[in-house]
Amino acid sequence: MKIIKTLFLLDAIFAALFSLANIYFAFDIAAAAFPLALAFNGFLFCRAALGLFKNPSRSNFNVVKKLLQYQPFAHLMSFIIRRAGEKGASFAFDFVSVALWLFSFAFSFALLRFFSEKSLAKNIPEWQSFPKAQKKTGAAWLVFELLDWADALVQAVFMVLLFQIFFFQFYKIPSESMVPELLIKDRLMVSKITSGPKFPLTKVGLPALKKYKRGDIVVFRNPHYSSGRKDEVKSVVSELVYMLTFTTVNLNVDENGSVKADPLVKRLVGLPGEQLMMVNGVLYSRTKDSPEYKPVKEDAKWANYNLNEKSPELKRMIQEFPIDQEGYEEMLAFERRRDSMDLEAAKKECQSIAREFSRLAGFKSLPPAKKDFLAESELFEFNLLRENYSLATKIISSGEAGAAWFNAFMTDWIEAGQKSLSDGLYGGDLYSDSNFRLNLMIKLCVGNFILRDYQLISAGVSYSDMSKDKALVSLWSQAQGLQNYVNYLDRRNMPAFPANGADGSASYIPKDCYFMMGDNRFNSLDMRHSYEEKLRPLTPYDEYSVFYYTNIEPRYVHKDRILGTTEFRFWPKGRVGFLK
Repeated sequence: MKIIKTLFLLDAIFAALFSLANIYFAFDIAAAAFPLALAFNGFLFCRAALGLFKNPSRSNFNVVKKLLQYQPFAHLMSFIIRRAGEKGASFAFDFVSVALWLFSFAFSFALLRFFSEKSLAKNIPEWQSFPKAQKKTGAAWLVFELLDWADALVQAVFMVLLFQIFFFQFYKIPSESMVPELLIKDRLMVSKITSGPKFPLTKVGLPALKKYKRGDIVVFRNPHYSSGRKDEVKSVVSELVYMLTFTTVNLNVDENGSVKADPLVKRLVGLPGEQLMMVNGVLYSRTKDSPEYKPVKEDAKWANYNLNEKSPELKRMIQEFPIDQEGYEEMLAFERRRDSMDLEAAKKECQSIAREFSRLAGFKSLPPAKKDFLAESELFEFNLLRENYSLATKIISSGEAGAAWFNAFMTDWIEAGQKSLSDGLYGGDLYSDSNFRLNLMIKLCVGNFILRDYQLISAGVSYSDMSKDKALVSLWSQAQGLQNYVNYLDRRNMPAFPANGADGSASYIPKDCYFMMGDNRFNSLDMRHSYEEKLRPLTPYDEYSVFYYTNIEPRYVHKDRILGTTEFRFWPKGRVGFLK
């Protein structure tokens, strides 16, 4: 009994100090931490001192044993509540609080070793003489059983929570962003212990020992969402509720009530010290020591654009195919046409279209063009192509102003593009060059549309009869191909990241930061993208550029936001094994 009393005394000292560490001088939720810790520890140690040591009995031992089992969890809740208020705590204060929690946990765990039937019989001579509790019957038995199940559930949830914080976490795949490696409802074991797990709402924890490499599949906090203290509190609470309700209640939702895509599981493809770029689905990388962009060969093993080529067995398990085989082949053919287009011929065609339009309109000379003749929304590629007749009538009816704008739209890129040429590429890199060419392809289609519309209008052809014109039918086919590719543009291409400096100097991913993408590149919102589309010019090297909607906004992820690496898939049973 002496050793039990000594352990209780030590536990009481550290529990009291832990309770004092939860004192909070402000009127918000954090103020509840100290009363909670004080009330629990006060009841535990009063019951131990008065009901256990002065009046030992089986029932008193059982009550104290149950309280000891809950002590670490009550302390954990107090710890979280203390940090849920408006004011935070310093690292030193967090460190001391965590140390007190650990000492108290250690002593309570040591005490529980003495509360087994065998240990009590050995250390307390009169134990066998204590009367045993009578068996419950009827309604009392049912209530007792329900409470026993609830007790087991709550303890299990808290134990799993602690285990998940520091060692391993189980993760269920919610989307097809990592197809074919991971499918919806695959269940993974995520190793956290080497990724520097931290105590909830603090920076106190184990050091990060993991050396991340290209190709690692990692689970990390989604940087698209805010990560303030309130968000972290909500995340911890939602995880606890999610587990207590057997995954039926998820409070981790955004302001619209939609479940957050957080955390994320993606492939680590970019390393510190690299600048990345992606063109035609190929990831390129360069560093300070190797300034020339080179394809990242390993990425070609993971990047998937055509799921139609997968095995029939795998395809039966895939829910969405972003592009069919015919569309994929058309996309590749389009990229080849764009990359091999004769720019000198395109220049002459643009000039010819502008001259012919001015001739039809009867203008031998034109005033300076007004750049704001069209709003950005009217320069949106879909509107330019689909509303070409309305655009043609607006230009025609605007006289010299319309003709001047159309001439600039078709020809100003020639001089501006020439100034941006570097190493034979518009803008100096493959991404800028390919977007410049795409902009030009759309302009040629729009220009031919407007010129043909003008020719037919001048010839007195009605709007309804224009649909039969072979030239317009051919242009509509071109327009459809252009729009199809623009829809895939941000999934196949990414500008230099991090972006170059204002003086054109290269920037690189900082130390301890990484870049992640999903393997299923057509169906992955990842670190290439924001969650909001913006109307932007296709190229900065043309003042009269076509606009398109884009969500390209690359960002890297600091290692502190990486929760762990995926190690093993344990479900479904037909796909069990270590990940590639």
